Amino acid sequence: MSPMIDDVLGMPDQLRDALWRIETARLEPAESAGLMVCGMGGSAIGGELAAGVHGDRLTKPLITIRGYELPSWATPEWTVLCSSYSGNTEETLACFEAAEALGARRLVVSTGGRLVERAREAGVPVVGLPGIFQPRVAVAYMFVAAAEVAALAGIAPGIRTEIDAAGDFLQAQAEPLRARAAEVAETLAGAPTVIYGCDLTTAVAHRWKTQINENAKVLAFYSELPEADHNEICGWSGGSGADGIAAVFLEDCDQHPRERRRFELTAAAVAAEAAAVVRLETVGENRVERLLWATLLGDLVSLELAERRGVDPEGIEAIERLKEGMAG
Repeated sequence: MSPMIDDVLGMPDQLRDALWRIETARLEPAESAGLMVCGMGGSAIGGELAAGVHGDRLTKPLITIRGYELPSWATPEWTVLCSSYSGNTEETLACFEAAEALGARRLVVSTGGRLVERAREAGVPVVGLPGIFQPRVAVAYMFVAAAEVAALAGIAPGIRTEIDAAGDFLQAQAEPLRARAAEVAETLAGAPTVIYGCDLTTAVAHRWKTQINENAKVLAFYSELPEADHNEICGWSGGSGADGIAAVFLEDCDQHPRERRRFELTAAAVAAEAAAVVRLETVGENRVERLLWATLLGDLVSLELAERRGVDPEGIEAIERLKEGMAG
């Protein structure tokens, strides 16, 4: 197994360290019209996970911006959190400048690079991160930063206590999670996979997709119920060529009864054509525990798939080649 496994299983300690780093950054509360989390890849997923864990407890919008520009309707009353593990992500740097032009409140979470240099020059608060991980492994830091800034911006309740407790919960779940991940990877067998989520698990499904892409070097996609039942389900019908594709259904133990029924019926419909179908139900006493449990499981599944395929999960040559092309 790749050495990355130790960093992935270190999520409990990373959650605690992230809370400490937010506290020591001494960020000031400021009522906002909403929160935009600007980032790409693993640096952006924290915003989606934070929005997912809050669900209908959000009192104002929490959105993730993946690109070079802020929405045309953005106003100075918004808070903009620029999230880039390396600090050199060009899209995030562009959003940092756009937020300055807008006059919005800016915050930065990063290990360094040009983003931190510009933030220091402009007097923008920075939450510093340890520069010892692959960027996608720092998901705990990005999630905590987005969740804590959302509370400071007055758009969501604080969940610091739940995050801290979730660390202990995940630590106790480490071995069961590893065993479950091995079972799921064996069932998927490296097939292209669609991961389905709903409500709490939608952002988690997105995280599964990206981790399987980067770590296992396998095509994966994510989709959301109930929307997929109004279109995508037809793509699984007979003769569509879907027999080589697997499906994973990430169900929440506290989901709406009608959502539960949709998962059951959709999984049954897909099973007739899919290479494999896996149904998983979250574990945990609250939304924070369940979301992080499912996130960690997906990370472990991606490493198990990489191991079975004999590929290096840390290598991202395709991304590096594209970056070189963009720099040319």
